Amino acid sequence: MDKKLLIFGASGALGKGVTNSLLAKDYDEIYLFDFKFDDSYPDSRVKQFIVKDLSVEKNVMAALFEIKAYEKTKLFLYSSIGGYYGGTSVWETEEVDFDRMINMNLKTNFLIAKHFSLLVKKSYGGSICFTSAYTGNHPEELKFAYGASKSALNYLVETLSSEGNSINLSVNAIAPFIIDTPANREWMKNANYTSWMKPEEIGELIHSLFQHYNFMSGNIIELKKRFNT
Repeated sequence: MDKKLLIFGASGALGKGVTNSLLAKDYDEIYLFDFKFDDSYPDSRVKQFIVKDLSVEKNVMAALFEIKAYEKTKLFLYSSIGGYYGGTSVWETEEVDFDRMINMNLKTNFLIAKHFSLLVKKSYGGSICFTSAYTGNHPEELKFAYGASKSALNYLVETLSSEGNSINLSVNAIAPFIIDTPANREWMKNANYTSWMKPEEIGELIHSLFQHYNFMSGNIIELKKRFNT
């Protein structure tokens, strides 16, 4: 069985950590997508694709054009794509910021899911894992646009999980509270970093979801806090 892995947002801090974890796994072909790449991988399985604005449907279609699916192909996709905006009350939130959160966190992932699902219909089956947020299930003050867009992404996950049964497609999302990235360390310099989820650990979790894709579906997996063992 041919196993193909797609990673969207592969060059960000989270995307790189997940990519590094999944490169060590048994995927036959690995496709990385982002707006730019600072690193290349000396791995013959890896192909890197520069993409344009993925909230535009034709750009998503162009990104997936090279992916071929056959009856004996299993397809797996992880998307780290999303964005954060916060610090304003509902009445202070500008329309442009609301639209930006919807485009980044919901519309882009909807379009990726739509066209990836069409590939899965031609294949043996597959799985998607999106990146949601703890806030999507637990509303916080001053994070309305961000939380609402992530909550809508959760609805996409749960709906597509149900619909995906007919095409052997499972869908899940991780919902981290804080991820250990350089940007977050700079933002919260005095925090306890050991309690934050590590990108590479998230990669291991995603691989586990893909390994058990035939029965792991419809889950929004909250990653609130880690402890050392």
